[in-house]
Amino acid sequence: MRIHLITPSPSRARGGNWATAARWARILRDLGHEVRVTRDYHGEPADLMVALHAWRSAEAIARFANQYPSRPLVVALTGTDVYRFLHSHPGPTLHSLERARVLVGLHDLVDQALPAEFRNKVRIIHQSAPPGLPRRPAVRSLRICVAGHLREEKDPLRPALAVRDLPATSRLFVDHFGAAHTPDWGEMAVAEMAVNPRYRWHGEVPRHRVRQAFARSHLLALPSRMEGGANVISEAIMADLPVIASRIHGSIGLLGEDYPGYYPMADTDALRRLLLQWEDDPDFRARLEEACRVLRPMFTLERERENWAALLRGLGAAGD
Repeated sequence: MRIHLITPSPSRARGGNWATAARWARILRDLGHEVRVTRDYHGEPADLMVALHAWRSAEAIARFANQYPSRPLVVALTGTDVYRFLHSHPGPTLHSLERARVLVGLHDLVDQALPAEFRNKVRIIHQSAPPGLPRRPAVRSLRICVAGHLREEKDPLRPALAVRDLPATSRLFVDHFGAAHTPDWGEMAVAEMAVNPRYRWHGEVPRHRVRQAFARSHLLALPSRMEGGANVISEAIMADLPVIASRIHGSIGLLGEDYPGYYPMADTDALRRLLLQWEDDPDFRARLEEACRVLRPMFTLERERENWAALLRGLGAAGD
């Protein structure tokens, strides 16, 4: 089967939509299909379209649906689709949802944010991650890793603010990896480093550098305001790196309602208290580590591949 996979991200971008599209392309090829990955669609022959991002890919989705109205169309929902563009740009987003035969959600609560008429289209496919590198945590300090670009949706400087002015006895330090979405964000990160010796922004780095940072770190902080099902959670759990996250749907839908490592979104004081509890309370650390450990089977490549195979079987497109 010829599958056209649409991603709005340029191939040079690290992480995010392009990484998801590249992994899905490998999975679909492993299942016996011919896969073409592009940023747009201009009528090329295809038996099936998989479009990442309902709003940003809306024109490609419309062209495919008009050219092949009876052929299956799968739309993968991002966090900005569900939690922003569905409200700020409802026209194109809703048209994409209407045209899709299947909506792929990346976390278990995504259907709750959709209009009721679309919920029966949703199929959940958790993003996988490879096993982490051998653990070599830092000895003299406790390293909190933040892996995400600096932009509004990520609330990226919240962990830095949380470790400002900690007691001198604290060993907590934040390492932040990710590109600045705008020059202003870069300037804010540099300014924070100038006044906060516990925070270091490393900028955008290759994927292998992030994996190495996970191996050296003790904790991942995910402070986002919105997520569609962050792959960084999968990566951290597969690297045996415990997670502390803002309490938002996108994280609860992966970690579970009863996960012990949440704090209220954008609440610096609450995050500071949680980080200090993690530093000072061995029982809390153990609970967090165990809660992450039991989630590992959700995020294996084998499970993601099985979920895609099941989805395609349901569309009558099982592959060779």
